[in-house]
Amino acid sequence: MSVRRDFALSQSLLSHPALELPQRVKSCVSLMTISTTRKLIIAIDGPAGAGKSTIASRLARKLGYANLESGAMYRALALKAILSDTSFDEEAALLKLAEDSHIQLEPTSTGNRVLLDRHDVTMRVREADVTEGASRVSVHPQVRAWMVARQQELGAKGGVVMEGRDIGTKVFPHADVKLFLDADPVVREQRRLQQQNLRGRAAQATAAELRERDQRDRTRAVSPLQPAPDALVLDSTSMSEDEVLRRVEELVKKKLE
Repeated sequence: MSVRRDFALSQSLLSHPALELPQRVKSCVSLMTISTTRKLIIAIDGPAGAGKSTIASRLARKLGYANLESGAMYRALALKAILSDTSFDEEAALLKLAEDSHIQLEPTSTGNRVLLDRHDVTMRVREADVTEGASRVSVHPQVRAWMVARQQELGAKGGVVMEGRDIGTKVFPHADVKLFLDADPVVREQRRLQQQNLRGRAAQATAAELRERDQRDRTRAVSPLQPAPDALVLDSTSMSEDEVLRRVEELVKKKLE
């Protein structure tokens, strides 16, 4: 089974057309017009709850770029491990599982649709056990090396907004635009709880898992979560999504010009 078949984006993603914007949004129209002449690689990194997935999705739609979620790839692998009763601690078994899996990301108006072995698992990969598993499978060097190779293959031609935790440092160290999006840990926890509409013990458990995941991501031996030296570090604690998006658009426009 070939690498491209094992882990591929659908043709709809690779040829994802630019979305038509209202004429009154002159800055966006300008951005779209310029983007037709040069396709950038845009890397957005940061911890959970910082807002990077939302920003990456919105920016990709405005530019007509593909939105590559590295986290969705790890989530899909974690789900495959759960379904096959494979331990999150068995690196060799997880690598074999990845090589034998078929994972696709398909763009929709609300974000990527995730397919695992041609089954729609978009909602399932967002559940708590898969989220926890994704963080655990991602610590293994061989798994990360395999994932990085796939991500580099998918984004090599540009025209992509890729978000994750090591995109600007490991996957695309020469990305045209690099952003590290962060926020106060308490604010990030609150955002995640509101997003999942959790309260009581469930909220406490999710907050604890988020803290553990942060610790694991920032201290792992391979590709720890940290800003690239040339990345714009943006604290979104007191910023709205629109404000963050405007800052990123400014960076992109400068590169395109």
